[in-house]
Amino acid sequence: MPPSHSRQRSPLQEFQLIDTLHRRYGRTGPRVVRGIGDDAAVVTALKGHEWVVTTDLVTEGVHFDLTTATCEEIGYKAAVANLSDIAAMGAKPDYLLVSMASPTSRTAADIERLYRGIMRACRPYGVELIGGDTSASLQGLFVNIVLIGSVPAGRALTRDGAQAGHLIYVTGTLGDSLAGLNLLSGRRSLKGSFGAMTRPDQGLVRRHLRPTPRLEIGYTLSTQRLATAAIDLSDGLSGDLRHVCAQSHVGADIDADALPISPALRGYAQRHRIDPLELALQGGEDYELLFTIAPRHRLTVERLGRETACKLSCIGIVRPHRSGVRLKDRSGRMRRLPLLSYRHFRPMPHPRRGGR
Repeated sequence: MPPSHSRQRSPLQEFQLIDTLHRRYGRTGPRVVRGIGDDAAVVTALKGHEWVVTTDLVTEGVHFDLTTATCEEIGYKAAVANLSDIAAMGAKPDYLLVSMASPTSRTAADIERLYRGIMRACRPYGVELIGGDTSASLQGLFVNIVLIGSVPAGRALTRDGAQAGHLIYVTGTLGDSLAGLNLLSGRRSLKGSFGAMTRPDQGLVRRHLRPTPRLEIGYTLSTQRLATAAIDLSDGLSGDLRHVCAQSHVGADIDADALPISPALRGYAQRHRIDPLELALQGGEDYELLFTIAPRHRLTVERLGRETACKLSCIGIVRPHRSGVRLKDRSGRMRRLPLLSYRHFRPMPHPRRGGR
């Protein structure tokens, strides 16, 4: 669908951009009746499936800083934020719409790099670009993505299915992205020497700039009816777990020793005299999945982790609501799990992303 005319002057040639996007990314499959170029896209519904729709807005100076990330990296990560939401619902991503408002300081090449990053994240999963909108901005760069996915009817994962006695799992490792953000924030600009970092630190930065959406795991958990509740860890474990507990009306006990922490994060924390547990509880933007399962599925889920080469860690158990959300620390003492996660509209020392 064509963008609306901007009332502000912009260095971008609006319809030239549309033509470029149509030429590069407009090739679609048979289910797209009309894509880029009309007032709205038309797609054919997949029989026996339900649509899963998500959207995320990222803004310059709040969610990203152009001195520490390229336009391509910003586009890539904006797409992953939406792909991760689709993964948490146990769905497959299908269609993409991108709306963007750009200041006059951004060139056509900048915006093309932004789209290149978005499509680099989406194309491995067969996502098709079917429309969007463009405008000028007086307050920096804004990017909003709408991602439409599908899931077999009745199979979507939600946050309200956890029950007392269910096991709590997470994918991957936690806290890496926050450490990578801290490393980037210590550099004055993108011209700083990335090569001067140690290899483990480079890995932490890559985890921040190019996270991996856990789509295969999420889809399998839903279609094989393994997970009872799920959420993606975009704002941090300590807060996102609370969302599941609140919507499922349950409590939870988490074991500090069971949290998956990478060797790179342990090394970073040791050098900076930080408790890696705090980073694992606080850090969002890893875009890992947290999910709950009935105990009878434990062996199946652990086999799934081996088959997909994705680390799956059982970090706790769901408790009755009256128990609250608790952490078993390294001494074995149970205490209330501190809320360390990102919260929107709270002042932050540097730009970062938050999830839904």
